[in-house]
Amino acid sequence: MAGRFEILKDNADGYRFRLTAADGTVVAESPTFKHLEGVVAGINAVRENAATGLIVDRSTTARKAA
Repeated sequence: MAGRFEILKDNADGYRFRLTAADGTVVAESPTFKHLEGVVAGINAVRENAATGLIVDRSTTARKAA
């Protein structure tokens, strides 16, 4: 079974989404959007960009600075 996007209404009259894995683990959570259309656009952007997005490892820079 694939993961799923869950749209949530928060206490501040905004919307956000959560991406969960098949086992229910939360993989990502969005910031708050003012309108439902915005949260749907955010989900579509994640769908379009995630599969082709580059991986940039910035953790090594943080470790050297510490």
